[in-house]
Amino acid sequence: MKKTISGIRGVFGDDFNLKDALQFCNNFSSLIESKKCVIGKDTRPSGTMIKEIASSALMKNGINIYNLETVPTPVVFRESRKYGAGIVITSSHNPLEWNGIKFIINGRGINEKELPIIIENQEIPKSRIGNEEKITSSYLEDAKKLIGNIENNPDIVIDIGGGAAKEFAPNLLRQLGCKVNVINENLSNCTRGPDPTADNLEDLIAATSKKEIGFAFDLDGDRLVVVRKGKKQTPDVTLGLGIAKSLELGYKQFVLSIDTSISIEKFIKEKGGNVQRSKVGEANVIDLMLKINAQAGGEGSSGGFILPEFNYCREGILTSGLIASMLGDSKFNEILDFMESYNQQREKIKVDSTFHDRVIGKVSNVLEKEYSEVITQDGIKGIIDEDSWVLIRKSNTEDIIRVSAESNNVDKCKRIVKNTLELVKKCYDDIK
Repeated sequence: MKKTISGIRGVFGDDFNLKDALQFCNNFSSLIESKKCVIGKDTRPSGTMIKEIASSALMKNGINIYNLETVPTPVVFRESRKYGAGIVITSSHNPLEWNGIKFIINGRGINEKELPIIIENQEIPKSRIGNEEKITSSYLEDAKKLIGNIENNPDIVIDIGGGAAKEFAPNLLRQLGCKVNVINENLSNCTRGPDPTADNLEDLIAATSKKEIGFAFDLDGDRLVVVRKGKKQTPDVTLGLGIAKSLELGYKQFVLSIDTSISIEKFIKEKGGNVQRSKVGEANVIDLMLKINAQAGGEGSSGGFILPEFNYCREGILTSGLIASMLGDSKFNEILDFMESYNQQREKIKVDSTFHDRVIGKVSNVLEKEYSEVITQDGIKGIIDEDSWVLIRKSNTEDIIRVSAESNNVDKCKRIVKNTLELVKKCYDDIK
């Protein structure tokens, strides 16, 4: 089981079960000052029973529950701004046998100070039993108001991936004025995995051959991947297009995770914007956004564009609308060409989490001798030149170490990743 500010995650029935859900949600009650909590879930088979247990734990402690049923994560985040707290039953992009819980306070994910309160036993004073009420969200109306009507009626294909975006992404784009075709609508006959950043998206690529653009979502609707002209774009392109739209809207202050493409940072600075870098992870990006009052940003590895005025989370659904509003503009291809001139490659290697810190330390010793600049803000980032870098960091959600690299030369990028993976494996083998 993984217990991080990104949420609690594990294989349901193995290292994450109903007893765990009861304990963590009981503890979370102590953080809910409003005594109100919105709750929703994605489409995982185990979601309903976990949601019922979570609701019961909160209601036992006097928390009133506002039930959204099956909705994307961004919808729960948006509604939690009104009610003061939120819970999403999801394991995001993890395989279907996984599930978990995301905790939300005042529209943002929990922070490092709040995490121990949730995972350590809390004695909660007895109180009245809370009530439960089913509600509907104003998310679609709010998003449409922010984006505005799209005049040129772009032809779009959406790959739902059997996830919670089913009732939201197609409806938003249609209401904005787009023509929409939907594939992989239901989980029962979905042809791909829950993570569009890892999947080949062959069906979406085929379906968009004569369409303007394709969008693929993960199971809880916060990740978005773009398919354009028969090619799956990197997650950084999704973020880059969201950033480009926010620059068009006049925003200047941005936060990017340390593993986000250098092309996005260069693009922002060319347009007169400022960039600060955070640790990898949605919660870390948002934490820095709050500290410096940033207007937009995100993390490239998850295609996670974040627009604080609307939501303090990755916003796959809103971003699809923002990108659609740019179609037909000559600037769109210019932006896309610039982003595509850099090559990112992200790989992972299985490493038992108990060895993560020792492996990272051993790798760091090697890289400090090899590169003139090494950044240890989050894992180890070696700056190779002004257009190339490599980042090695442990995963917060899986028993893996991630290796990310970028260069404006594709062969160089592949070589950097290959050499770094070999180094990580050697260090792991030496320690085991």
